[in-house]
Amino acid sequence: MPESKLREIIARFFEELGEDVLEERVVQYIVRELKNGRHLKEILEDPYVTNRLSEEKVAKILSNPEIIDTLQEQIEKTFEEFKFFE
Repeated sequence: MPESKLREIIARFFEELGEDVLEERVVQYIVRELKNGRHLKEILEDPYVTNRLSEEKVAKILSNPEIIDTLQEQIEKTFEEFKFFE
């Protein structure tokens, strides 16, 4: 394998690794903010998110199980707090 090809493979590996770490940090930020009671739409408009991820990447991380679980918890909490028959 030519040395230039090896360098290209290594560079791509580290670039993808960096992107994965960045995405995970944004996921953790979104989860934390959701647990603090913020709305998802508001969080997704934060400069912390918009400056780090493209719209395509944001769409991808929204399928992250940790975000989905947190959203489900927030929905359940909202329904528990709502009094249907009072």
